[in-house]
Amino acid sequence: MGICDSSMGLNSLLLVMALLLSVSTFPFLGAAALKRRAYFNETADLPCQFTNPQNISLGELVVFWQNDEKVLYELYLGKEKPDNVDPKYMSRTSFDQENWILHLHSVQIKDQGLYQCFVHHKGPNGLVPIHQKSCDLSVFANFSQPEIKNTSNISGRPYINFTCSSVQGYPEPKEIYILCTTENSTVKLDALMQISQDNVTELYDVSISVSIEAPRDTNNVSLICVLQPEPPETELYSTTLTIGPEIIVNSKTDIDYILWIAAALLIIVCCLVFVLIKWMRKKQQPNHSHEGHEHETIRVEGRESGQTEDRVEDQAPEKSDEEPNSP
Repeated sequence: MGICDSSMGLNSLLLVMALLLSVSTFPFLGAAALKRRAYFNETADLPCQFTNPQNISLGELVVFWQNDEKVLYELYLGKEKPDNVDPKYMSRTSFDQENWILHLHSVQIKDQGLYQCFVHHKGPNGLVPIHQKSCDLSVFANFSQPEIKNTSNISGRPYINFTCSSVQGYPEPKEIYILCTTENSTVKLDALMQISQDNVTELYDVSISVSIEAPRDTNNVSLICVLQPEPPETELYSTTLTIGPEIIVNSKTDIDYILWIAAALLIIVCCLVFVLIKWMRKKQQPNHSHEGHEHETIRVEGRESGQTEDRVEDQAPEKSDEEPNSP
C-alpha cells in the first residue's frame, strides 16, 4: 500500500510538472479568452495580441483566425490566402497588421461565439505554433425607443387599455413595464411580456398590454413606457402620455352622437319599408275604375243604339203614308 501511494504521488507530481512546463513553453494554452462586444451591422475587433518579441518577418509566419473550425482570414507568409476562408466570412474581414487585430464587418447575431487567432512560424522543421489567443464575441442590437399607445376600442368605459412596445433588439430585454403617475403616487404596471423573433436577423420585438381605471374628477394621469435591456444598461423611455377626465366627457358625447345617428337611420329605414309595402299592395289590387269605365261605355252605347231603333220605327209609317196610290 505504501509503495502504491508513493507511485501515485510521483505520477501526480510529474503530471503537474508537465503542465507547468507546457504553460511556460506555450503560455497561450492557459490564457483566458478575451471578452469582446459588437453591435448589429457594425464592426467587431478580434485582437490576436501577438507582440512578436523576436521580430519575425511576416514572410515567415502563417496567421489565421477561425470560429468553429471555419476560417475567417489567413495570412500565409505575408500574403492573404482566401482559398481556405469560409464563404460566410468572405470579403467581410480586414487585418490591421500593426496592431494585430482582425476587423469583422457587418456583424450579425449569428456571428457571436468563440474566435481564435493562431500564429505559426515556418522554419526548417515546418510550421511551429508560437502564439494563440481566444476571443469571446457577444453581439447586441439596440432596441427602438419604446412606444405607448391607447388601444381601447370602445370609449366611455371605466377602464382604458394601453400597449407598450419596442422592436429590433438583441438579446431579450430584462423587462418592459409602464410607470403610471398620478397626483399622489407612481405605480409600476407590468404584465406578461410578448416576444417575437425574426427568423433571418434573429432580432426581437417585445410588447406588453395593461389596463388602468379611467381618471375621475380633475386628476390627470401620466404614463411612461420603460424598457430595461439585458444585461442591464441605460434604460429606454417612451414619450409621456397624459390622459384626463376629458376622455370620459368626450367619450359620452361621442356615444350620444352615435345614438342620434342610429335613431335617425332607423326612422329612415322604417319609412322606406312602409312606402315599399304600400306600393306593393296597391300594385296587387285589381283596377276597378277601369272596369267601371268599360261598363259605363257599354251602357251608353246600348242607350244610343236603342234610341236609334226607336227613331227608325217612328219614322217608318210616315214614309208609307206619303207614298202615292198605285193606279
